Amino acid sequence: MDRAQKEKLVEELGQIFESSGVVVVAHYEGMTVAEMQDLRAQMRDAGGAVRVAKNKLAKIALEGKPCASIASYLTGMTVLSYSEDPVAAAKVMDKFAKGNDKLVILGGAMGDSALDPAGVKAVAQMPSREELIAQIVSCIGAPASNIAGAIGAPASNIASILSTIEEKAA
Repeated sequence: MDRAQKEKLVEELGQIFESSGVVVVAHYEGMTVAEMQDLRAQMRDAGGAVRVAKNKLAKIALEGKPCASIASYLTGMTVLSYSEDPVAAAKVMDKFAKGNDKLVILGGAMGDSALDPAGVKAVAQMPSREELIAQIVSCIGAPASNIAGAIGAPASNIASILSTIEEKAA
């Protein structure tokens, strides 16, 4: 890799570190190509990405970024996973690590906050952005459906009383 390619890679990594909601660092020593492809596919489905980069270049890219605290995790064979959704990358990595003992989560960062392995696990247990939006929408919609039911109930009661009277008269 020549100097221009390295500079381009550092710039790309810097943009990733700047724009990601969460970055998770893990060791992947011993993983097969098929396992890594599976991890990449799962991460892509969740809206994130996986990147393997030289630790030295990643440390250079981290300088001055909000998630600079992860620089201490960049030793050995490390893989970076990231997503704009602050929960997606952590969820996928945690789930994948449970099924594959070769992937060891070292930590990560969520904005300015450094995360240890337990922190990454805690973030992974949080609801995703889509789940939170669905919960908010259901909370907003519930009062409206209750009002509609309350308004419609008297008419329904009157109709049932009239049908009962009609049946008795017949």
